Order: sequence, then structure tokens, then C-alpha cells
Amino acid sequence: MGDQNSGKLNRLLTELGDTCLVSSRWLRAHGYSNSLVARYVGSGWLVSPSRGVYMRQGGRLQWNGVVRSLQAGEGMPLHVGGRFALTLQGHEHYLRLGEAGTITLYGPMRPPGWVSKLPLQERFAFLGKGPLDMPAAPFTAEVSESVLSGQGLAWYRVGPGTDALVCSTPERAMLELCDGVSDAALVYEADALMQAMTTLRPQRVGLLLRHCRSIKAKRLFLALADRHRHAWLAHVPLEDVDLGRGKRALVPGGRLHPTYQITLPGDLDEHLV
Repeated sequence: MGDQNSGKLNRLLTELGDTCLVSSRWLRAHGYSNSLVARYVGSGWLVSPSRGVYMRQGGRLQWNGVVRSLQAGEGMPLHVGGRFALTLQGHEHYLRLGEAGTITLYGPMRPPGWVSKLPLQERFAFLGKGPLDMPAAPFTAEVSESVLSGQGLAWYRVGPGTDALVCSTPERAMLELCDGVSDAALVYEADALMQAMTTLRPQRVGLLLRHCRSIKAKRLFLALADRHRHAWLAHVPLEDVDLGRGKRALVPGGRLHPTYQITLPGDLDEHLV
């Protein structure tokens, strides 16, 4: 192999590291022709865990490497949010059995098709933009903590030596979870999680509520926080938060919350751990 191609290969292997992947689109954009990639595969430098995507031979296929590859390599403003973000932050024992292996992704664009075809134990669930109207931008390594914090996001490392991922903070993850509640079982889950949210930041909660488009998510979030008498709730600025008008019947035959006008199951206490 010539010096030029050898240098290109070394740059690519360095870019990939142990857990990252690159798509055919990325390779073409960075000057790696289809024939050159085929040569790398034939020589044993690269492997293709799914059509249209590559990783280095001997690399480890892991969900977090997939997410970081989407965020950094593919330039997609997708973040880990909702249910799985809360799992990462230690609340998996509150979640339904079997759901901890589903990585919930939010963003303005759907992940590429190869993501769902990877031979991983975990599966990915794309839940769209979510309830917030905040602008999305690519999550490059240059994005600061303060910029992310202003959107209810943060860098998160799954383990030592792993690349940091962009994930929802607990405040944003709870709002995203509340947005997806559609039946009593999901209310029980959200309620159990809200019980553990004793240290949410009221200013961040207020900011996210102002940018939340879902009346249901806002009312449910606040009603559950009120139900558990969290001290931070009294300090959340609600002056500019639109909570809509009229009653919201979330579950049939439920009990109407007197302040936030949303029905909650009457047997919530029976489902708390």
C-alpha cells in the first residue's frame, strides 16, 4: 500500500478508535472511495456490522459508540432522552421490566436505517423532536457544557475511557417521559420516577416548561411534582408558562388534580415502590 493510502488508513483507524462507526456517506465525504473501502475490508482492517456502516477490525460494537458516531461523525442532533436518559442516571429500578434495553433518542431527524440493523442486544427507539421547541445543532466536541445546559442537556460518560454523549438532564428527561404518557401504566411509571426527583433545579425546570409545547406534559410533570411535595417546585418560575385552558382527561375515571386540572389514577399510592 502506498504511503498516501497508508496515511489515509491510519487516519481512519485513529478516527474510529475502539467503538465508533462510520457510514458509507461519511467515508465518501472524506475521500474514501468505495473501491478503497472494499480494499480495507478485504485486507481485514475494517468490518461491516451492517450494510452501509463500518468499524475497525477488533472494535467493540456498543450502543454508546453508535450514539456518539451519530452525534459526532454523522453530525446528527440526536440526543439520549426520556426513559433511557433516566436509566443512565440511576433510575432503572423504577422502569418497566424490559424497557431498560431500549435507547430512546430524540431529535429533528430520524437515524439512518443501518442503526436498527446492527447486531446489538439493545434496540433504538426514535421518538421525534419531543415536546420542546428548542433549536437543535450538531453535538460536536466543541459544544460547551453551558450551551447544552441551556437546553436541558449535558455531556455524559457511560464508563471510564468512553466518549461523552449528549443526554437529557433529569429535568428534560422527565418532561420527555411525561410527553409520552398515554395510559395509567405509564402514569404509574412517571409517578414513581418523579418521587425520586428530589434535587431538580427550579430555574432549569422553569426554562424547559416555557419551551415545552405539550400542555399534557407540563401539567402531568407539575401535578406529579406537587403530589410528592418536592421543595424545588415552590421556586419554579411559572409566570410565563402556558398551561392551556380547560381540563385534561389523561385517564378515564381518574381523579382531577385541583391545581393543574389533569386526571391522575386514583390508586397511584398503591403502585409506588
